Amino acid sequence: MRGIVLISDPRVVSIPVEESGEPLVDIRGRLRVDDRLADPEGAYAHLREGLLTRLEAAQDQLPGGYRLMVVEGYRPVATQRQIFDDYSASLREEFPGMSPEELRSAASRYVSPVEVAPHTAGAAVDLTLCTEDGAELDMGTPVNATPEQSGGACYTAAPGLSTEARHHRKLLAAALEPAGLVNYPTEWWHWSYGDRYWALVTGASVARYGPREP
Repeated sequence: MRGIVLISDPRVVSIPVEESGEPLVDIRGRLRVDDRLADPEGAYAHLREGLLTRLEAAQDQLPGGYRLMVVEGYRPVATQRQIFDDYSASLREEFPGMSPEELRSAASRYVSPVEVAPHTAGAAVDLTLCTEDGAELDMGTPVNATPEQSGGACYTAAPGLSTEARHHRKLLAAALEPAGLVNYPTEWWHWSYGDRYWALVTGASVARYGPREP
């Protein structure tokens, strides 16, 4: 984890938000969306318009036969809080010697504290690569594998990946980075635009998107 700035870092949390007011839009029909994390309201299939247009641009840059597959986008605040609390509780049980500060830092490798979470702003997307007919490609771990489950292979630059998985991760980055998205380096599948973490990575003085309700 050396050299990785976590999303709970004070440098990220302190970045101000100047909300653009851009709407959340339904991405179904514009990109391939998997329903494994579908909620009854369809929140998972919504993103800010600016992020969606960048994903469409990235899609156009992929080689023939490759497609983006979105697994989750927008996440309501209550859902984000529950995921963070549940994961923190599992870490507390597994590592009872952790201080509250260590626990918060460890939890933020995998899920953002609610006050800075880009998913609650519709500014982050969890996605993978698939074939034209929807078959997921080898990325080294499943989407949303925890550091504990994957032995750290969920980290974008993790060593020991197969040649195929490493190639696919590089292919994903080669499409998304020129479109203006940034990766959270502990999760190869998590990319964002316009949030506080994006602002830190790109040097923007403010974030464009804050927590949003549909």
